[in-house]
Amino acid sequence: MAFETEEQKKSYWRANLRLMGQLLAVWFLVSFGFSILLVDVLNEITFFGFKLGFWFAQQGAIYTFVVLICVYVVKMNQIDKQFNVHED
Repeated sequence: MAFETEEQKKSYWRANLRLMGQLLAVWFLVSFGFSILLVDVLNEITFFGFKLGFWFAQQGAIYTFVVLICVYVVKMNQIDKQFNVHED
């Protein structure tokens, strides 16, 4: 499970950090952007009987976080296999 070269190790961590940055950007957009910045615009739309801005602030950010955890697990397993450091 060790890296073959130092360059492979650096590439692996670059891929890991890139993925984490992308997922954190999505979470920031949903939790801060939709729940705080765009709340007035989104509150004009109803979602299951609730104002959409309120829903994002109360539930949407949490659901998004759980989905992002699942996406991270799947994508990291792919990255691990790509760099031959996966667990089997």
